[in-house]
Amino acid sequence: MKELWILFYTFAKVGVMTFGGGYAMLPILQREVVERKGWATDEELTDYFAIGQCTPGVIAVNTATFIGQKRRGILGGIVATLGVVFPSLIIIIALAGVIDAFSHLTWVQHAFAGIRVCVCVLIFNAVLKLWKSAVKDGWALAIFLCALAGSLLLDVSPVIFVVLSAVAGIAIQIWGGKKA
Repeated sequence: MKELWILFYTFAKVGVMTFGGGYAMLPILQREVVERKGWATDEELTDYFAIGQCTPGVIAVNTATFIGQKRRGILGGIVATLGVVFPSLIIIIALAGVIDAFSHLTWVQHAFAGIRVCVCVLIFNAVLKLWKSAVKDGWALAIFLCALAGSLLLDVSPVIFVVLSAVAGIAIQIWGGKKA
C-alpha cells in the first residue's frame, strides 16, 4: 500500500508542476522517475515517451501508466495514472469558473505569454536530455535528421515517424552489423 501511495504522490507532483501539456512534463518526469526514484533508466523513459506518443492520450499520462504498471502491475498503472491527472482535474475545475472573468485582463494575458515561453524552455531541456541518451552514433543521428526533416516538411502522424524509425533501427542492426 505504501508503494502505491508513493506512486500516486510522485505522479501527482509531476501533474501539479506542469504547464503546457505532456511535452512540458518530460523534464519533470525524467527528474522524478530516473534521477530521484530510479524507477527507469533514461533509455527506458525514452522508450516510454515514444510508445506514449503512438498511443491515444497525453504522453505523460501514458508514461505514468507504463511506469506504474512496471512497479506494481495493473493497480500501479491505475494509481500512477490517477496521480498524474488528479492535480490537473482539480486545477481545471477551479479555473473553469473564473477564467472567463479574468482572461481579458492584460496582466493575465502577459502571464500566460510568459508561461508559454517557459514551457518552450522546459521542452527544449527535455529534448537535450533525450538527445544525450538516444543519439549515440552516426546511424542514430541519421535517423534523427530524417525524422526531423520529415516532421518539418510533411504533415503526417508522428506514429509514422516512430514506426519508420523502428524499421530503420532494425534494418541497421541486421544489415549494418550494429550490436544492440
